[in-house]
Amino acid sequence: MTRAEERAIEDPVLTEACQAFSELGVATVYEASGRQGLIDLPLIPITPGQRVAGPALTVLCGQGDNLMVHAVMERVFPGAVLVITMPEPEPVALVGELLAIQAKVRGAAALLVDAAVRDVDELRAMGLPVWTRFIRVRGATKETIGDIDVPVVVGGAQIKPGDIIVLDDDGAVVVARERVSSVLESARARAEREARLRDRLQAGELTYDLHGLRVVVERKQ
Repeated sequence: MTRAEERAIEDPVLTEACQAFSELGVATVYEASGRQGLIDLPLIPITPGQRVAGPALTVLCGQGDNLMVHAVMERVFPGAVLVITMPEPEPVALVGELLAIQAKVRGAAALLVDAAVRDVDELRAMGLPVWTRFIRVRGATKETIGDIDVPVVVGGAQIKPGDIIVLDDDGAVVVARERVSSVLESARARAEREARLRDRLQAGELTYDLHGLRVVVERKQ
């Protein structure tokens, strides 16, 4: 385990932020971050209904190859979100049941796979949260040396090791490590505003009026 990984575990502020981000959800965090960091992929949550946030442990594999997914398992630390990608998206399975077992045993919070996974029934039974671009049976080679703990780009978003990944059924967003405190403050404030707005909507008011949208429409008529 690297010192950076140890700090991720020991940092109570980071732990609190990850818990809060997971509760607030992807949409709120994305909007509160100034609409930055969207991981714009058609992600499939293998087990819908889960919400996760944690520091990224990045894996850049060779094309169609999962050698580095095997290699990263000795570096997995509790709470990590493994971000697994290749130079180009391809429907080849980089993760299946046996690799997922290793990640779960070592305390990974989730896997984000910009490729395919397989053994879906077993992954669901295991309970490890997994988000993937594809579900495919085609297996990977194990020949190409890639990189671990390097910046990667997934779904148009740059992800650096230690950045916070937030995942739920809406998709995924990344919060740069240096922005965690400010985004968390904004996300909590947004959630409070939405809670008050929700009460007014339950009472019968309309966002058409509350957001001043009626004026916009009627001005153009």
